[in-house]
Amino acid sequence: MGYSAVVLAAGEGKRLRPLTTHRPKPMLPAATKPILEHVFDALIDAGVTDITVVVGYRRTRVQSEFGPSYRDVPLTYVTQDKQLGSGHALLAAEPATEGSMLVVNGDQLIDSRIIRDVVGAHDEGAAAATLGLVRRADVTRYGGVLLEDGSVTEIVENPRDDRSYRLNAGVYAFEPSIFDAIRESEPRAGEQSLVDGIATLLEDGAEVRGAVSEGTWIDATYPWDLLRIADDLLEAGEGRRIADSASVHESATVLEPVVIDDDCVVGPGAVVGPNVCLGENVTVGSNATVERSVVDTDTRVDNGATVRDCVTGRGVGVGPNSTVVGGPGDVEIGDRVHRETILGAVLADHVRDEGGVTYEPGTVLGNGAVCHGGTTVGGTVPADTEVWS
Repeated sequence: MGYSAVVLAAGEGKRLRPLTTHRPKPMLPAATKPILEHVFDALIDAGVTDITVVVGYRRTRVQSEFGPSYRDVPLTYVTQDKQLGSGHALLAAEPATEGSMLVVNGDQLIDSRIIRDVVGAHDEGAAAATLGLVRRADVTRYGGVLLEDGSVTEIVENPRDDRSYRLNAGVYAFEPSIFDAIRESEPRAGEQSLVDGIATLLEDGAEVRGAVSEGTWIDATYPWDLLRIADDLLEAGEGRRIADSASVHESATVLEPVVIDDDCVVGPGAVVGPNVCLGENVTVGSNATVERSVVDTDTRVDNGATVRDCVTGRGVGVGPNSTVVGGPGDVEIGDRVHRETILGAVLADHVRDEGGVTYEPGTVLGNGAVCHGGTTVGGTVPADTEVWS
């Protein structure tokens, strides 16, 4: 195919706090690999030959993870110094691009089918832009696109009417005219939007095509979406994958589907699964139980603990005989409460407890919070807080 790609990976993902306090949304785990790694895989599997990555928020986390190349494909990094919108992010990449290009969001899971469908549709005609679209019953949280004979007639952010929208999957093929279109667009709330740039192309009479794809598209908006993403990836064929360097005691029970990454230790009598992803160097102690959870790198679930419907950051310590009860519960994110959400707890980086702690459904603990022995904790707890009984 020979296309170059630009990956927009500069944003934080504010609705995923506190998990994004120390890393950007594209670096959060989808199963046990960063979301961005899945995006790179999809691009390379579709035939992309070089990738420009727009980084910004916590950019060193991206650059140190991937370095100058990935799977022998060169990576060029450009920096969006201030996060002023997706259009502004693409303008940052303009000096590194030449001719036709693919542009994809680095914080949503896509598969190579969507990319191939977009490239195929773009190569067929003389369009200034081709948008990858998927069918979804509900597009109100995203961008809706109206099509007529394969041509885009309108793009609506967060549509509320009942017209026949396709969902904008954040996969685009562009000609260089997109850069001037972004510059011509009126900023909204101080931000330059890529979608507004596409709308300007339409207003200027340029041809904008839509490629409706059956490919996979998944977004994580809130922390509990990482559980759903893991479910989808496990069901799609990850199945049972236990790294050669992992140690699983012969008396432990592993219930598929699971992923157990490098250097994990699962102790005697422990039960892991189903629908569990253990990142690198996770320890599950003797007689502990972990069900439907995404447990990130360097975390320890101590002896006799029970963890259900849980998303952890890195370096978390769940003490002996502590219990993450599991959802449903009410979860407070910012100024909004999400009712009856299937979420046991979000335990951000370096949260730890001293044992015998009960986590009520929907608990969210900020980075470095400490729960003292025997406490019951619920609601949203700020970073570096100590919780006593």
